[in-house]
Amino acid sequence: MKIAVYGQYYKDNTEDIIHKMIAVFERYNPEVTFESKFYNVLNEHNLLNKSFDTYTTHEELDSGYNLLICIGGDGTMLRAATYVRNKGIPILGINAGRLGFLATVQQENIETLLPLIFEHKYKVSPRSLLTLDYDGKTEELDELDYALNEVTVSRKDTTSMITIETRLNGDYLNAYWADGLIISTPTGSTGYSLSCGGPILMPEVNSFVITPIAPHNLNARPLVIQDDTEIELIVSSRENQHLISLDSRIITVETETVLRLKKAPFKINLVEFPQEKFLVTLRKKLLWGEDKRN
Repeated sequence: MKIAVYGQYYKDNTEDIIHKMIAVFERYNPEVTFESKFYNVLNEHNLLNKSFDTYTTHEELDSGYNLLICIGGDGTMLRAATYVRNKGIPILGINAGRLGFLATVQQENIETLLPLIFEHKYKVSPRSLLTLDYDGKTEELDELDYALNEVTVSRKDTTSMITIETRLNGDYLNAYWADGLIISTPTGSTGYSLSCGGPILMPEVNSFVITPIAPHNLNARPLVIQDDTEIELIVSSRENQHLISLDSRIITVETETVLRLKKAPFKINLVEFPQEKFLVTLRKKLLWGEDKRN
């Protein structure tokens, strides 16, 4: 088995995670490659007992890899997706962060769950993505014009609200007067959209969510739409520019630019274990079913 490892930061629990992961590797002897910057961080703290091959760019991760293990929180998982892109390599998240809806393997479960990969006792959960297009899109964005969680338009250099004219398959929906607008995938429904009052979607549903950010009109509510819908947004503002974020990547766009969003032609595959299904994670993270009155 050929495995890539990705991470971004050294945290207090990184040492324990790495030692447990390496111990499992020593039992099953996969071919392991570390992302170069993360590899250097681990070596600085003397966490690796031997040398490993490294990769630097997404081009070096070919379809010969069976798995990418991501160590970090959900933000690190989103970054890992930019290395996998459309190659179909499953991503397994080991949670070194806090909430962690995507990185579902907890530190204390590494030695129990990671061996299941080598025993083929797991499933792959395909996750839909959003793509963004507009006239004048830069070459850099053209390579990373998709989002696993959400695409968000928001104000820039102003405290005034912006107006986001929204059309679905060419039909006028609304002109949202708000701080911004979130277009969320099912995966992203537990992220920014949820914090703004949006609904939680099961990962496998064929839907997107449109969630306004602090709308001026209280009757502007989140809306669930089919994921084959083509969405068109035009932002008006007192400023000449506004912001667009694709997960954690932020760009600046001129106001009145026609933004076109739709479902990406490929999916990101996340590894899921029977012990850590989405519903289990949901109950844990949102404390459902627990009596907190005492």
